[in-house]
Amino acid sequence: MYARALRDRYVGNVIDTVSPGRLVVMLYDRLVQDLMVAEAALAARDLKSASDALLHAQEIVLELRSGLDVNAWSGGPGLAQLYVFIYDQLLAANVQKDAERVAQCRGLVEPMRDAWAEAARVLGHGD
Repeated sequence: MYARALRDRYVGNVIDTVSPGRLVVMLYDRLVQDLMVAEAALAARDLKSASDALLHAQEIVLELRSGLDVNAWSGGPGLAQLYVFIYDQLLAANVQKDAERVAQCRGLVEPMRDAWAEAARVLGHGD
């Protein structure tokens, strides 16, 4: 229990001190990781692990959507709609145990993650 409390405190400190751009990249990195875990778990018929990874991925998509200011730029509303689409696809993938749908979501998410990482790097918010 003590180790978990230390980990949670460390994660909280990282989140509190990281730039907003870097935080978005971290969320995307974890989203991609969750999707890869879900794909592998579905292939292995480990439905519990797949569901856990997909539920966490859905939470991340909701977090990305809630942090999006759709009025900040012209692409905001489109990105919001894309987040809703991805969320819906992940929900369906979890219900239907559909690895292909997860892979399609990963195909959408990875380029967005790469674009955010490049933007953070250009702005000096990368590692």
